[in-house]
Amino acid sequence: MAEIVAIKPAIAEGPVATRLDKGVLRLTLANPPANALSLNVMAALAAELDRAKDDRSVRVIVLAAAGKVFCAGHDLKELSAHRADADRGKAFFEKTFSACAALMQAIVHHPKPVIAEVDGLATAAGLQLVASCDLAIASHEATFCTPGVNIGLFCSTPMVALSRNVTRKHAMEMLLTGETIDAATAKEFGLVNRVVPREYLNQIVTKYAQTIASKSSLVVKTGKEAFYAQAEMGLADAYAYTGRVMVENMLARDAEEGIGAFVGKRKPEWTDE
Repeated sequence: MAEIVAIKPAIAEGPVATRLDKGVLRLTLANPPANALSLNVMAALAAELDRAKDDRSVRVIVLAAAGKVFCAGHDLKELSAHRADADRGKAFFEKTFSACAALMQAIVHHPKPVIAEVDGLATAAGLQLVASCDLAIASHEATFCTPGVNIGLFCSTPMVALSRNVTRKHAMEMLLTGETIDAATAKEFGLVNRVVPREYLNQIVTKYAQTIASKSSLVVKTGKEAFYAQAEMGLADAYAYTGRVMVENMLARDAEEGIGAFVGKRKPEWTDE
C-alpha cells in the first residue's frame, strides 16, 4: 500500500465539511452531536457527491463524521414535527425517504470509490450510510444498530443496504432485536472491512484511499460499476456481461499501458483513458 499521509481535519463549512488532499476528498458530517440525516444534510451530501463525479482531481471519497456519533439516522424531531401537517406528514415522510434512497444509490452508483470512516455510533439510516459505501473501516469504539423495531418504525429502508452486506440471518438478527453490535461483531458479520484503534483510524483510512487513488480512475470506475451490476444478475448473465466489460477494458489506453508496464517491469503512467 501507499505511504501513510494523514489528511488534515476538515473545516466545518455547513452540514457537510469538505477537504481535498492528494486525490482524496473527505466529506465530513459536521452536525454533531447526532449528525442526523435531515433533509438539509442529505441534500448537502448529495450535492457534494454530485460535484465530485466529474472532478478529475477527485479519485476517492472518504465519508467521515465529527463528534462521538457517526450518524444517528433520520432526524426524528424533524419528521415528528410534520405530523401536524394536514396529511399527518405523509408528503414530508415520502420526500424524506425518497431523498435518502436517492442518496444511498448515488453512493453505490458513484464513479469514484467511497470509503466510510466510522468512529462512534452508526444507527438506522446512519448504518445504511455505512453499508452503502464501497469500503468501511471502523475504530474499536464504533457501534452499529438498526433499532427501529424498538420505537415502532421498522428499519425497512436501512435493511436494503444491510441485507446486501451481511447474511440474511445476521441482518434479521439486527433488524428484529434492534440490539447494538460492537465493531468486532460488525466485521464478523461483514458490515465493515477492518477494525482499528481510534488513534490510527484516520491514518489507515487515508492509506487505503491513497492506494486506490494511485490506480487508473477509468479502471476503478469500470470495475466498481461492473461489480454492482453483475451482483444483481444470474451466473450466466454475469459472465456474459463481465466478459464484455473485460473486452472494453482491454481496449482502453490504461490497460495497454498497465500491461506494458508490468511486462516491461516499470511503473505505469496512467492517463485515465
